[in-house]
Amino acid sequence: MINIILTDIIPIFIIMILGFIAGKRSVFSPENARIFNKLVLTYALPAALFVSIVRADREMLFSDLKLTIVSLVFIIALFLWAYFSCYKFFKHTQSEAAVCALIAGSPTIGFLGFAVLDPIFGDTANTGLVVAIVSIVVNAITIPIGLSLLAAGKKKEKMNTGAAAQPSTNATQTAQEPKEKGLMATIHKNAVLSALSQPVSWAPILAVLLVLFGVRFPKILDPNFELIANANAGVAVFAAGLTLSGLKFQMDWEIVYNTIVKLILMPGILLLVGWLIHMDAEKLQMLVLAGALPPAFSGIIIGSHFQTYVRAGTSSLAFSVLLFVITAPFWIWFTRLITS
Repeated sequence: MINIILTDIIPIFIIMILGFIAGKRSVFSPENARIFNKLVLTYALPAALFVSIVRADREMLFSDLKLTIVSLVFIIALFLWAYFSCYKFFKHTQSEAAVCALIAGSPTIGFLGFAVLDPIFGDTANTGLVVAIVSIVVNAITIPIGLSLLAAGKKKEKMNTGAAAQPSTNATQTAQEPKEKGLMATIHKNAVLSALSQPVSWAPILAVLLVLFGVRFPKILDPNFELIANANAGVAVFAAGLTLSGLKFQMDWEIVYNTIVKLILMPGILLLVGWLIHMDAEKLQMLVLAGALPPAFSGIIIGSHFQTYVRAGTSSLAFSVLLFVITAPFWIWFTRLITS
């Protein structure tokens, strides 16, 4: 665990602090942070998600149905719970709740998955299986769901704002609008299609379809994606620190709640369900630790790109990364105790 803290957790803080200092010293501006986030969201993150998923194969997905079903059902369920609780309990808008769910309800499996699991369990087929399945659930399912909820929320907010600003002319303007034709008009009007048109959505879905149809992506092409994909984590964390430099750090019950959902509730439920259905002990230990990872950086990137839930999201990330140093050893010890 000391090695994981030194090589995986502390670098996150160092890069985030560098971004924070750069913002405070005006080396980069908040506009630069949005440009960095656009780079990551449009190119680096989709490439990273695509490469990480196509390395799996169809046999891996179906080799352990218990692992696949538990990951699929309960990670999505906890993602939706994070959305619901943010919307209902903390009275955020639907778009803000969507970004909250992308943070509090999604582990950063793509960035820290192998880095945390390999030193503990070894570079084995089981490790690759757990990381691949959780990556597919997070990157190919919860991210598109989150983007769809975000797009729907933004559309609703825009309609409400327009109706409030011009209630008497809204119907007339709508009637006078020219009828748009083609796919782009449909995407613009439909929140789900709008979300799916984003590279961060369709890239992992395309990768899953390739895996399910047994199409092997040539490894010789990996470097073409990895070069830009390698910029994903570093630029995203730096941009998070840069964004935080322009905001007042927030510490309240909502941040604490988001951290509890991510670091305590998610791994706890995965452990309970996996134990009740008698999952393989080693795979269950890996799944619990994967669920206990800090929030996915994709949520921070998406929130910053759309200027939605930025301060609370970035504060939740920073606080969760800090507490992961304590919760990770606990879940390793407790899961081994239960499964033994």
